Amino acid sequence: MDAPVADYWPEFAAKGKKDVLVRHLMSHTSGVSGWDPPFTITDMYDWTASTERLAQQAPWWEPGTASGYHANNQGHLVGEVIRRITNKTFKKFVRDEIAGPLGADYQIGARESDWDRIAPVIPPPPMDIDFASLDPAAPLVRTFTGPVASASAANSPEWRRADMGALNGHTNARGLLDVMRTLTLGGSGSVTLSDRTVDLVFRQQSDGVDLVLMAPLTFGIGYALTPTETVPYLPAGKVAFWGGWGGSLAVMDRDRRLTITYLMNRMAPGIIGSPRSEAYTNAVYAAL
Repeated sequence: MDAPVADYWPEFAAKGKKDVLVRHLMSHTSGVSGWDPPFTITDMYDWTASTERLAQQAPWWEPGTASGYHANNQGHLVGEVIRRITNKTFKKFVRDEIAGPLGADYQIGARESDWDRIAPVIPPPPMDIDFASLDPAAPLVRTFTGPVASASAANSPEWRRADMGALNGHTNARGLLDVMRTLTLGGSGSVTLSDRTVDLVFRQQSDGVDLVLMAPLTFGIGYALTPTETVPYLPAGKVAFWGGWGGSLAVMDRDRRLTITYLMNRMAPGIIGSPRSEAYTNAVYAAL
């Protein structure tokens, strides 16, 4: 976690990024939370070109000093490090090393034979952000306009075939739980995590207002941590979580050996949780 990204991906050292560490990618603190414009959704589908562009751009803030949600590109960043180490694409790595051994109904992208199982995404109301009134150099603006998000793009064949990681995992709540409870329980079957590895997740990397989401968040490695006023219904303790655009949520509560996953295809406004996911989560904790 403390090695420079450039140890594995030498080109990434360009434009002042030689001191960006692997843990900075994992905790959304690298300063590279999106692509410099011009950049479109379809550009993300080209793994080689999109990762080369990330390697050649300068960070948007000093790495390691604050978080800024890597909304669209964290899969490209982490996935390219994985590819350099293992010579496997991110999609293949997840299939061979995580989903396959766990027997989890989970894929990066989706096999065409599974397309008839996919519930089409129903987009949320437009985001209430007037980008034209904001500083164009702000990480919030640069992240959400590089590229401009389109929920309906998730229904396209090109999206389903792509290897993006941060954006196009395909699963259901049960499949996601089968993956995420590995963290909660320390492993399952042939996929195990040592206590030392689990403890890394809870190693605090940042604490403050996220420069992209503009909400207070504490990040460990790979996940946000509680307590947080941004998701106040989650308990304090050894609890890691994250959500997705539209209200999806995954909670890994080590103290209670509890994993909660909520997914939907009808998207609600917001990035982390929604009134629906809050109600379900409160009901689960009330039942303990």
